[in-house]
Amino acid sequence: MDCKISEPVVGPRSEDTLPASVSTAVKVVIVGGFGVGKTTLVGSVSEIRPLTTEETMTQAGVGVDDIAGVERKTETTVAMDFGRISLSDELVLYLFGTPGQQRFWFLWNGLFEGALGAVVLIDTRRLEEGFDVMGRLEERGVPFIVAINAFPDAPHYPVEELRKAMDLPDSVRIIDCDARSRASSRDALLTLVRYLHSLTTTTTEHQ
Repeated sequence: MDCKISEPVVGPRSEDTLPASVSTAVKVVIVGGFGVGKTTLVGSVSEIRPLTTEETMTQAGVGVDDIAGVERKTETTVAMDFGRISLSDELVLYLFGTPGQQRFWFLWNGLFEGALGAVVLIDTRRLEEGFDVMGRLEERGVPFIVAINAFPDAPHYPVEELRKAMDLPDSVRIIDCDARSRASSRDALLTLVRYLHSLTTTTTEHQ
């Protein structure tokens, strides 16, 4: 009688295991137009190996995808990015990066489910790319902050000028961010968490 040796069961890597001290997990989404740095931000800040769904851009997208301003981009997210970061021993953020191209926006509804808030990444060279994004968040009632991603050749504008251009109320935070930097990306997420906490406090005070 032949005996087969079963393959060993491979579990999660030790560094990917959620610490036992975690008591609160929060889902947030990283959104923005095409090529604004969503995949970069998730990858730079995630404490686990991030899940990405980037595929090589092909001729099929010619005439369909608007790549004005990001002509050198060769890959694009077709589903989502996923990462995780611990902000304390008790609090963990699950990060979901959305696809930027409008033909993949039908996936956003599922990614928004259960999200407590969002970071909207903006490229000031293509400010209009963020308008529809913020409109969708407002329609779904998802609170957000705006993070101006640092591109070397992007123009810099005063915050109030950006606020007026994007028609944002004073309550919505607008911050600078370098999606390539773990520290800067983490600061953006901390700003979002503080903003969400302030909304909760305000709601409680008015009850």
